[in-house]
Amino acid sequence: MGLARRRRTLGYSQEKLAQLLGVDRTTVGRWESGRIAPQPPQRRALAAALDISLHELDALLTPPRATSEEKPGQLPGYPPNAGDPDEMIRREFLRILTVSGALAALPAEEAEALTAGVRRGTPADFARMNSHLWQVYQLARSKQSVYPVVREQLTTLNEALAGKRGNARPLLNAAADLFQLAGEVAFDANRYADAAASYALAASISKDAGAYDLWSCALVRHAYVDMSEHRYHQAAQLLGVAERLAGRGDKTLSTRHWVASVQAEAHAGLGDLDACERALGRAEEVRELTPDSANGGWLRFDGSRLAEERGARYARLGRLDLAEATLREALQHTALSSGQSLRRRGAVLTDLAAIGVKRRDPEQAVSYGREAVELARLSSSGYIARRLRDLCDEFGPLSRDHRVAELGAEIATLSTP
Repeated sequence: MGLARRRRTLGYSQEKLAQLLGVDRTTVGRWESGRIAPQPPQRRALAAALDISLHELDALLTPPRATSEEKPGQLPGYPPNAGDPDEMIRREFLRILTVSGALAALPAEEAEALTAGVRRGTPADFARMNSHLWQVYQLARSKQSVYPVVREQLTTLNEALAGKRGNARPLLNAAADLFQLAGEVAFDANRYADAAASYALAASISKDAGAYDLWSCALVRHAYVDMSEHRYHQAAQLLGVAERLAGRGDKTLSTRHWVASVQAEAHAGLGDLDACERALGRAEEVRELTPDSANGGWLRFDGSRLAEERGARYARLGRLDLAEATLREALQHTALSSGQSLRRRGAVLTDLAAIGVKRRDPEQAVSYGREAVELARLSSSGYIARRLRDLCDEFGPLSRDHRVAELGAEIATLSTP
């Protein structure tokens, strides 16, 4: 129990450490027992509270047992119950992965019956249902409200896969699609381990189905998990693979343009302005495609967000004047008409607040920051809350201004699902 020993060495009770980190005492207890592992944002705060490095924290959290002792069904490379995930949905992931691998190896002669059955809607038109779920997800103010329906759809899809033979590509495509949506729900709730697991499974099943665009999009979403932890080199590597896969996909789809847009974010994180501009130029070419180049589900990139994305890239690169002008323009187009717009507007406002912080302008930081806090509360978005907490890390000397300190206190009260 290295974690508990370190806590006691510093004179902290579980209650005191939990209070410092803004978590429940039972959460600290489960960290110390190894039943769950802290999420990435919690790891940074926990390391700081214990006055150790992240590497030292990893050593304290690593259970002293061989890899062969991992529990059956546990995903390799992920800590046990990482982030206290929903075990039912994890089991569904693993079961569908197993079934899909078996189905992909079966002979193709029986494809007609399966394909015809899917087209008739028996057992179900999963593609249409998934499309509907993506629309619900986009419109939902609280993204977590979609979670029970996604879990039910996973169960139904499992039953369909288990009872079918032959070329299962229609169902495999539906499974890869659904895993990406499940990952989005987990990512918005800051459950990074679950998001990464679902994206990895989506990529694996897309590979089985030979669905290059789905496969590419799964890797793009996985890259977002890396970038949320500022692992830009790893994200860039994933995106390079996604770019090659998109090159083998459907040229009428916007997959390769979305890859380029996210590559621009990775390049900005690495401080490479020229590479960022080149990637943004490739992303802009999406405007040359037909309106149906994005399906509104697992592929939603249509160029409508390029202004805000360009502004965010400029802000990260320190080109503040360019960033502010672009973000102010983007703010005009993020109307508060849907849950998706709440999240988008919150991100733009947070970027504008960050520009105020970089300029040491407390009025700009507080004005935009408070509006973003209100949207985070209204939408229950873990994504906006996470962005705002990152903003607090940049306050520095500004935190001595009472207005900025109050903003920081408001951000600290934001809960994540």
